[in-house]
Amino acid sequence: MTQQIFAYVSHKNGVADDSAFELIVAAKKIDPAAAVTAIVCGAGAELDAVCTAMAGVYPEVWKVANPALAYPNAEIMRGVLVNILPAGAITLVSHDTFGMDLSPGLSIKLNAAFVPDVVGIEGVDGASLKAIRQEFGGQVSTHMLCDISAGAVLNVRSGCFLSDDSKASGSVVDKSGQAGDCKAKRRFLEVVVAEVGDVDITKSDVLVSVGRGIEDQENIGIAQELADAIGAVVSCSRPIVDAKWLEKARQVGTSGKTVKPKVYLALGISGSFQHLGGIKGNPFMVAINKNPKAPIFQVADIGIVTDLLEFVPELTEKIKEMK
Repeated sequence: MTQQIFAYVSHKNGVADDSAFELIVAAKKIDPAAAVTAIVCGAGAELDAVCTAMAGVYPEVWKVANPALAYPNAEIMRGVLVNILPAGAITLVSHDTFGMDLSPGLSIKLNAAFVPDVVGIEGVDGASLKAIRQEFGGQVSTHMLCDISAGAVLNVRSGCFLSDDSKASGSVVDKSGQAGDCKAKRRFLEVVVAEVGDVDITKSDVLVSVGRGIEDQENIGIAQELADAIGAVVSCSRPIVDAKWLEKARQVGTSGKTVKPKVYLALGISGSFQHLGGIKGNPFMVAINKNPKAPIFQVADIGIVTDLLEFVPELTEKIKEMK
């Protein structure tokens, strides 16, 4: 395989997103011998800090500095990447809200294949990439062949390629001069910070998160008792907020809060990419769900197939007895 592989690195406040460490693992699934290049765009000292950090992970880092890139704008970024990416390149992007905005249009401009929400990669067969996606809410895994002869853009689901501890002594190459004019019809105005509720789930090391499987608002008390027993905080998936059973400040996911706990207990949560996209840092995950085909089991460290309404109270009592 002679195609170059690139990883677009998202970052905030001078810190790379956890997906940056997963994308290089996904790239090695495509070609174990590939020298994967990271692309980091932004402005100022924060950009320099991320580039330096990524040079310890990737063998080469392409830096694109421009004041217009201080806040991620997919319209601008598409133009930048079209200008700097070589023909036939394979580009990996995290499958988050920004990646979903960026990648489809980028693939069109590059005349390259596009595969969203990739959860697995089985390597390359000739000019075809073997990739795995999930359909029907994660109930079916689709194994597909993607023609990468003209390049490809892959959106990789967060948490599906666990980061390793590999180190690099990479170099930083300034590509700012090749970025183009960085103009766009839409422009960044401001960041509106969501109101913090009575509990800040982003600060908790242990979360007990409830989903649709909790069945009734009154049953949330079961999760709260477990959380109290282990010193955790109760969080939830979007359906619980939509039902107005818990406040928005407790929602984990791409449309809620991004959390980075050490332990995550998922009670009755199916495991959509929108929910898993809000969980960073590879926590120890325990999933309890009575559906054995729930996607959450593919990323959980421990999976328990049972009725949570019967199991969780018993677990809570055992924990109290141990104390």
